[in-house]
Amino acid sequence: MSWKKAALAATALMLPVAAQAQTAPFGLNLAGFYVGAAAGVNLRTDSDITLSGGAVTGPFGVGIGNQNGSASWDPGYALILNMGYGFGNGLRLEGEFSFRSDNVDSVGGLGRQQYWRSAGMASTYAFMANAYYDFRVDWPVIPYVGAGIGYAITSYDQLTTTTNGSPAPFPNQTNIAGDDGQFAYQFIVGASMPIGSVPGLALTAEYRYFATLDNELNATRYQPAGFSRGSAEVENASNTFLLGVRYTFGVTPPPPPVVPAAAPAPARTFLVFFDFDRANLTERARQIIAEAANSSRSAGVTRIEVSGHTDTVGSASYNQGLSVRRANAVAAELERLGVPRSSMVIQGFGFTRLLVPTGPGVREPQNRRVEIVLR
Repeated sequence: MSWKKAALAATALMLPVAAQAQTAPFGLNLAGFYVGAAAGVNLRTDSDITLSGGAVTGPFGVGIGNQNGSASWDPGYALILNMGYGFGNGLRLEGEFSFRSDNVDSVGGLGRQQYWRSAGMASTYAFMANAYYDFRVDWPVIPYVGAGIGYAITSYDQLTTTTNGSPAPFPNQTNIAGDDGQFAYQFIVGASMPIGSVPGLALTAEYRYFATLDNELNATRYQPAGFSRGSAEVENASNTFLLGVRYTFGVTPPPPPVVPAAAPAPARTFLVFFDFDRANLTERARQIIAEAANSSRSAGVTRIEVSGHTDTVGSASYNQGLSVRRANAVAAELERLGVPRSSMVIQGFGFTRLLVPTGPGVREPQNRRVEIVLR
C-alpha cells in the first residue's frame, strides 16, 4: 500500500467523529507525558512459506515436490497500548505494546497437490519504541508520521493444510506451528483531533505497516508412507488501521478570549451664556443646565467639568474672578438638580480661552460662557 493511499485511509477513519469533536487551537503541538489506546482491523499480507529439512524430503528421503508455498489470511484485529512524551516542538517518543491476531484463509503450494482445506491462526505480541513528528498546520486535525523498531513474538497455532479431505493426522497434510521472536519494525501515518471541551484529550486515526523478520517454525509433513519433521520460514507483515484515544497530562484549558474594553463614550459639551459683566443665570441658562444634569444621570457620567470664561473687557484679574463666579453659579444649579458636587471639576479661565478670538475690550457674547463637559 502506498503512503498516499495510507494517508487517505487514515483521514477517512477520522471523518465519522469529526462532526462531533470540538477542536483545540490549530497547530497545537503536544507537550508532556501522554497515554493512549487504539483498536482496529489488521490485514495480514500473504505470507510466503519456505520448507526445509525433513518437511521437504519427506519420509525415506522421498521429495514432495514444491518446497515453497503461500498463506493468505482473513481480516483480523489489532490492539495497541502506548505511553510517551511530547517535546512541544512536534517531536514525540513513546513505548508501545501491541497485539495482532489473524486466522488463515488458504494455503497453496508446499507439495504436488492443491490443498483443499486450511486451518490455523497467528498471533503477534510486539514491544516497540516509536518516534513521531506532528505537523503544525491550520487544519481541524493534526497529521503526523512515525516509525518504530522493537521485538515481536509470533505464535502460530497449528497452521494446517490438508489434501483430498483427509483429516489429521492421516497422510497428505502439512502442519506448521511454534513461537518465534524476531526483530520488528513499523511505519506510521495518522492524524489526531484534540477535543476542546476536555483539555488533553484527543481522538486518533492511524495506518501502520508492521513487519518482522521471517519467523522460524517447526514443520511436520504427513504422507502415506509416514511423516517427517523439518522447519519452515514464514513471512510476517501487516497493514493495520486503527481508531484510538490519547490523553496528555497537565494540559490547561486555553485562556478565555480577550474581550476588548468598550470605547469610552464621547464627551458631550453644553454651553451656558451670560449677560455682560453678570454671573446670574437666565431662564434659558437654567434649561441648558437641566438638560446637562439629565444627560449626566442617563449616561452614567463620572466626571463633569464646569469651566467659566469671559470676554476681553476689563482687567485679567477681574475677569478671572468673574469666570470663577459664573462657574460656581452653574455648579450650584447642577447640585440643586441632584448632581453630586464631588463629581464636578470647577474652574475659571478668564479671557485666556476665547471661543471667538477678539482683541482687547471687545464685548463678544459667545465668550461670556460656562462650558459643561460630561465625561
